[in-house]
Amino acid sequence: MATTEKQIIANLKAGNYAPVYLLTGEENYAIDCVSDYFENNVIDESFRDFDQTVLYAGETRMVDVIGAAKRYPMMSPVQLVLVKEAQNYSKKEEWELLADYLESPQPQTLLVFCYRHKSLDKRSRAYKQINSKGVVLDTKALRDYEVPNWILGYVTEKGYQITQDAASLLSQHLGTDLGKISNELSKVFIELQPGGTINKDIIERCIGISKDYNIFELQSAIGRKDIMLCNKIVQHFAANPKDNPLAPILAILYGYFVKLMIYHQLTDKSSASVASALKISPFFVKDYADASSRYPLPKLASCIGYLHDADLRSKGVRNSGNVTEGEILKELIFKIIH
Repeated sequence: MATTEKQIIANLKAGNYAPVYLLTGEENYAIDCVSDYFENNVIDESFRDFDQTVLYAGETRMVDVIGAAKRYPMMSPVQLVLVKEAQNYSKKEEWELLADYLESPQPQTLLVFCYRHKSLDKRSRAYKQINSKGVVLDTKALRDYEVPNWILGYVTEKGYQITQDAASLLSQHLGTDLGKISNELSKVFIELQPGGTINKDIIERCIGISKDYNIFELQSAIGRKDIMLCNKIVQHFAANPKDNPLAPILAILYGYFVKLMIYHQLTDKSSASVASALKISPFFVKDYADASSRYPLPKLASCIGYLHDADLRSKGVRNSGNVTEGEILKELIFKIIH
């Protein structure tokens, strides 16, 4: 049975157990959250030496996992057998052993597989047995545009609030690694009172992400054609090249100009329609509408060309002499905003 990490944890808290769990997929954060809950909450701490077994697929054969699963608990109502890095079981024969065990699983064993980075083959007999008799968590990696909303929800669950622009700032700098984002937010929570609000100033102070000199602010300044602010941010990037490599800047700006091109061609420019088409928060629709008035389609096509040229030059193509990434960026932004 497929489910979500919240449903799994809720059922575990209620004492509703299944004989086997498969935690699999592209998004490791959800897998780790459920795995940690199993490891730290299902078996009473005083009984873990007797009724909790943690195994690693790279160090243990599947036959040993099955042997552990067939044992009966000594002190607890159930025993836990938690298998980490299960993606390292690469042979079909190993999963066939599991499928055989699941024909008649030990009812007092919770057998949990953490299969990270990818998904177990849904055509396999083992997967079909797990899905039929147990619980499957199949995680999907979030898209870039989905991360700010995930941050908003995560912060709310922790009892705090965060502004939309602060969530976007975190997303721009930390990408889609939810584990990294949660770790960084934990630094911020320490500084807040319950119910407190996270803004860009707090992020700069606690995490070290500049609220004024970052790609998010550069993109916004480009959209407004704020020449002075663009120059300040570009100068900062050029002076700190290790913290501001050119390649991700070019990728983000490319995505930005593509979205503006899409905006121009939309027939329905209502907030909901634009947010859906551009895959952005409705909070930022007005910014795109304003920027589109300054960047007609021919100019946007030129900007895409400037980005392509800057990318080639950063890789040594048509780059005479030792032109730095900072110099390439300065020239690029000048072309874009003039």
